[in-house]
Amino acid sequence: MPRRGAKHPRFDAHDDLLDGRVDGELDLHGYGAIETPSAVRSFLDSWRRRKPGAIVHIITGKGKGSSDGPVLRGLVKTLLQGELRSMIARSALDESEGGYKVQVR
Repeated sequence: MPRRGAKHPRFDAHDDLLDGRVDGELDLHGYGAIETPSAVRSFLDSWRRRKPGAIVHIITGKGKGSSDGPVLRGLVKTLLQGELRSMIARSALDESEGGYKVQVR
């Protein structure tokens, strides 16, 4: 289990969360900070109902196209650790650091 207060959870390299298999994907490119929370909530809720235990990929991008720097990666991290925590079993920053791999409950 990740340490409390750690920047990003770290899992074993053989962990199924990071093995490349995903059941679904949400690409947030083009989304703003206002519509992102409802899009992520709806996506996770849909997968939670459809296939409990599914591993999904939420692509935030690295924020290179944002004039004010990255916004969505931090916003999604806050959502996953806060108000949407009850929907997920675990999450980790993906291999490219441009999104999150999430296992829904």
